[in-house]
Amino acid sequence: MTPTRPLAAAAALTVLALGLAGCTAADAAGDDAAAGTAATATSAEDLGGMDALVAAAEAEGELNVIALPDTWANYGKIIDAFEAEYDITVNSDSPDVSSAEEITAAENLAGQDTAPDVFDLGSAVTLANLDQFAKYKVATWDDIADDHKDADGAWVHDYTGLMSVGYDADAVPEPETLDDLLGSEYRGKVAINGDPTQAGAAAAAVQWAALQDGGSADDVSAGVSWFGELADAGNFLPTDPTPATIASGETPVVFDWSYNNLAAAADAGGRDWRTAVLPGTALGSYYNQAVNVDAPHPAAARLWQEFIMSDEAQNLYLAAGAYPVRLAAMTEAGTVDQDALDAVGEQPADTVQLTTEQTEAASALLAGTWAQAIG
Repeated sequence: MTPTRPLAAAAALTVLALGLAGCTAADAAGDDAAAGTAATATSAEDLGGMDALVAAAEAEGELNVIALPDTWANYGKIIDAFEAEYDITVNSDSPDVSSAEEITAAENLAGQDTAPDVFDLGSAVTLANLDQFAKYKVATWDDIADDHKDADGAWVHDYTGLMSVGYDADAVPEPETLDDLLGSEYRGKVAINGDPTQAGAAAAAVQWAALQDGGSADDVSAGVSWFGELADAGNFLPTDPTPATIASGETPVVFDWSYNNLAAAADAGGRDWRTAVLPGTALGSYYNQAVNVDAPHPAAARLWQEFIMSDEAQNLYLAAGAYPVRLAAMTEAGTVDQDALDAVGEQPADTVQLTTEQTEAASALLAGTWAQAIG
C-alpha cells in the first residue's frame, strides 16, 4: 500500500519528546571511547576499516530509524536484510511522518537514546537543515556522481522514482493528460501526499504539474496555479492519502512517487489501483540519506549508510520500482538485478531532476503561495 508520511503526527512527536523519561544518549554511550570515535568518523577508515565499524555498531546493538514505512521503496525488506546481516535491532519509529517532522523529532529528542540515528529526507528539507547532519562518506562514494552528493559528505542521494498519478480504475477514468484531472469525473477525488511546504512527495507533485503545464524547473509557479484551478473546480481533496484511505476509496486519485503507487496495488482492498506516468516531461527527485549529528548510535548510523549504498540494498530499491543512485555503476559492474531493472524500465530520457538552487527557489515559492492558491 502507499505510505504517505502525513503531517498530523507532529503533535504526537512533541508529546513523545516531552514525555520520555528513559536514559539519554550520553547515558547509553557512557565513557565508551569507541562510541566517541564513531561519532566523529567521516569514513569507515577513521575507525580502522569496515570490520571495525561493524564491531562498533554491533556493540551498540540498536539503530533508530524514522519515516520509513515498510512499503515505501521496499524499506521493510531493507530493514529485514540489515538485521539479518548484522547483530543490530532496528527500531522504526513514526513511519508516516514527513521530512520536516523527521527534523522536528531529532530536535525534540536530542540527547535521548530514542532520537533518530539516520534520516531519509526530501531535498528541500535536507538543504534547510545541514547543521543537523554529520559528515560521512561510504565506501562506494566514488560510484556516486558529484551532483548526487554533498562534497563534504553531509548528505547523499539514495533513490528516486517518477512522479505519477495513482487511481482507482473502478472509480475514475484513466487520466491521459494533467488537465483531465480538472474534469467533473474527478470532483473531490484528487489528493497529494501531504503538504508541499513540508513533504517532499507533495512538493514534487506541484513541480511536476508545473513541468506538465508550461512551467519549468526554474519557475514552478505554473504548478501552484494548476493546483489552484484544481481546487476551484472542486476536485482537490485536502486529505493525506494512506493505505486505509486508498483501500476504503476515500482517496481514489493520488499524486505520488511511482514506487509508492505501484506498491499500493498490492494492498488496495480489492480495488483496481493503477499507476499513470503522464506523457511529456517526467519528474524525478532523489531522497537523501544523512546521519543525525546527535545520533545515539553513531556507529550503527554509519553502518546503515554503508548498507544503504551496498549492491544489496540498492537492488532492493530497484525491486520496488525505485531507481537507486548507484544504478549506472552497478549496471557497468554487472551487479544490478537485471530482472528488476527490466520490470521497472529505463528512466525516460526527458526526466527532470531539480538542482539544489531550483529546489530552494521552489521551496520559497511554495512557502509564500501554496496556502492562498488552494484556499
